[in-house]
Amino acid sequence: MKTRGFCTAAVLCLSLTLPPAAALANDSAAAPEKEIPASEPAPVQSVEYTDVSRDSCYYDAVLWAAGRGITSGTTPTTFSPGEPCTRGQLAVFLWRAAGSPVVNYAMAFSDVSDDSPYAEAIRWAASLGIAAGCGSGAFGADDPITREQTAVILYRFAKAQGMDTTQGGMAVREYDDFDQVSAFAGEAMGWAVESGILKGSGNRLMPRETCTRAQIVTLLFRLFQGK
Repeated sequence: MKTRGFCTAAVLCLSLTLPPAAALANDSAAAPEKEIPASEPAPVQSVEYTDVSRDSCYYDAVLWAAGRGITSGTTPTTFSPGEPCTRGQLAVFLWRAAGSPVVNYAMAFSDVSDDSPYAEAIRWAASLGIAAGCGSGAFGADDPITREQTAVILYRFAKAQGMDTTQGGMAVREYDDFDQVSAFAGEAMGWAVESGILKGSGNRLMPRETCTRAQIVTLLFRLFQGK
């Protein structure tokens, strides 16, 4: 059984094919020197990444996330917007957005050691039921996360944060690939679509496709901005 440990690494989340070592160079669980609660207005900071153009549809979301210390990129100058996001990275993003809380919770995932850069974030997420394991006692911190899995975790996070998750309507069923949404994700996908957090492309939700870093921060941006 693992008891709470302290994270020693560098930065955070939402990329799939990104090699773990590279991803952790900056986006690990270590909190910024001064953590900014997600409920406060984002500070105005000059945050520029060479791979995030000002005319990109996710520019504002990346600027918001970086300005709050939710993510700091994969290197000091790059964000890697098209790289897949991992389960561990998403846990860190949400942990930081919640203010990097420290919890006393016995974590028993076989693939998350106490000195993992994701440990404190995953410990917190597991303690609140925001994220669970992926089977066989593992968390799958380095596994890519799909769009429907992301919706489920965001839905649980919103509930844990006391956000309004009531919903009505059947808009999610209007997408051509609604029948591809897994049963476990149906309610969360419906919430994400109805609330305007998740939007498809070409009338498709693509629930089982991996979620990129740019897509993840965009979803978080919409969640906190009420868009």
